[in-house]
Amino acid sequence: MGRYSPIKQVNRTRQNVTSGVRMYMGNKYPQVPLTQEDTYVYANEGDRFDTLAQQYYGDSSMWWVISIANESLKQNSYYLPLGIQIRIPANVASIMADYNKLNNRSNRL
Repeated sequence: MGRYSPIKQVNRTRQNVTSGVRMYMGNKYPQVPLTQEDTYVYANEGDRFDTLAQQYYGDSSMWWVISIANESLKQNSYYLPLGIQIRIPANVASIMADYNKLNNRSNRL
């Protein structure tokens, strides 16, 4: 299940009149604390957040965990800069619990 599927939708209103346009509410992302268990790798040619998530978590949809842990990197690029050090957070279960709590979700994504 993708992280977007349980996002709350609302009808857009202007001056108390519903326009019929559906909008998605935004997600809140938790801080990802440094831990001694985190893994550090250097980006190889062709590395992306999703391929690293697949390699380390077995789930490419968890790319955003690596992305927010490396907030100094450009988030709008498809490929990671060659040779840059990337932090791979270790405690994904804790990060997901924080994400679900911030977004008022009880289900695991």
